[in-house]
Amino acid sequence: MIAPVSLSTRSRQDVPSAPPSPPATRAGRSGWRDPRLFVGLALVAVAALLGATLVGDRDTTAVWATRGPLAEGQAVGAGDLVVRELRFVDAADASRYVAADAPVPDGLTLTRDVGAGELLPVSALGDGTEALLEVPLTVAAEALPSTVRAGSVVDVWVTPDPDLVTGEAAAAEGDSVLVFAAVRVVAVSRPGGALGPAATRQVIVGLEPDAGATLPRALGRLARGSAVLVRTP
Repeated sequence: MIAPVSLSTRSRQDVPSAPPSPPATRAGRSGWRDPRLFVGLALVAVAALLGATLVGDRDTTAVWATRGPLAEGQAVGAGDLVVRELRFVDAADASRYVAADAPVPDGLTLTRDVGAGELLPVSALGDGTEALLEVPLTVAAEALPSTVRAGSVVDVWVTPDPDLVTGEAAAAEGDSVLVFAAVRVVAVSRPGGALGPAATRQVIVGLEPDAGATLPRALGRLARGSAVLVRTP
């Protein structure tokens, strides 16, 4: 006799078992909530504030700077300068330039050219004693080179005027005569006004103190002729 087979037992063995559940994981903390980020930002802010405080505590020094180019021998006045507030590394650097905490003294002249916008060096200033004699000249516009300005070095020639010198005096005068050699131009009048260009310009030249002995003869020649200026290198 055949024994009965249990269907329920075989069916349970054929059914595959379910896979095991994955282990549970905890969600990570967001990067922007990391306390180290806040600490870093705080350190950066403190460093920036400290740097700004240190820079702000350093005092500035007011010094004179030029409005435009100034030439050697030119007189320096307040109208030629502007104030600049600067921070220097030390007091020795600041002392090289003319401080703007007081008005510019009168009678200062330049001993060398100074460019536009340049700080005014103390070493470039003189008291003008090298040109005590200032001689005004009336020069025809065509007898004055357009490049001549304050600080230029010129030779002053006199051409006899036929209407003022006649006869034997004219023969004695001869050709043009050099009356001042290599003199410094102190000032030049403006080329014209609202009515148009001027026919003549006033030029002031500075002479060495020892030129006083020859000045009367030179002025006599200038009174009897026309001045011509020749710019020298």
